[in-house]
Amino acid sequence: MHIGMASAVYGPASTALRDLHSNYVRFSLLALSSIFFLVDPFAAIPSFIAITAGADAARRRRMAAKASVTCFIVLTSFALAGQLIFRMFGITLPAFEIAGGFILLLIGIDMLEAKRSPTQESSDEAAEASQKEDAGIVPLGIPMLAGPGAISSVMVLVGQAPDKWHMLAILGSIAITAAISYGVLSGADRLRRVLGETGIRILVRIMGLLLVALAMQFFVNGLTDLGVISKQ
Repeated sequence: MHIGMASAVYGPASTALRDLHSNYVRFSLLALSSIFFLVDPFAAIPSFIAITAGADAARRRRMAAKASVTCFIVLTSFALAGQLIFRMFGITLPAFEIAGGFILLLIGIDMLEAKRSPTQESSDEAAEASQKEDAGIVPLGIPMLAGPGAISSVMVLVGQAPDKWHMLAILGSIAITAAISYGVLSGADRLRRVLGETGIRILVRIMGLLLVALAMQFFVNGLTDLGVISKQ
């Protein structure tokens, strides 16, 4: 009787359910980590402080909110339109994985040197933004937060999502990243005092290392899907 009950509890259906749950958790963690590392609000702290120099606390919070909402809207739009874009331009997932991996690699290498990638932010954009009355949408929201790397990562994840639950994991990761970005930017002065320039650089380098590893995984996935590398 106990053996029968054990078989019922640990039967094929139960094993399949556990595997499905495990895959979903892994995908969710991958989505959150890749999107957050690419948005990288900590690396945007120096630029945000420079752009909002002379602004009071309320205006800084408003600009941080605009930047975070812009980031959420842009990434969510690409997530929802991802499959349509693939079909419209005839782009295959392996091709986008390899291209996205290349972009992630460039950004990750720059982050290892504790600097912002030109794909996310240029000196001209930062200088122009400091003269703007409100730079919350451009360039803070896009491209500093929602840059080409983050958009590429979202598109690759959308291509890998097998069902609506994995799609919800992507949208949830975007929302969490946008919320954290608001917290980081609105408290930029405090974080800079607590972490210091050295602490921020160390944090950016750690994220850069993980991003390079993620870029390599995108390359491997793309080459495996093309049949260049055999599946293990």
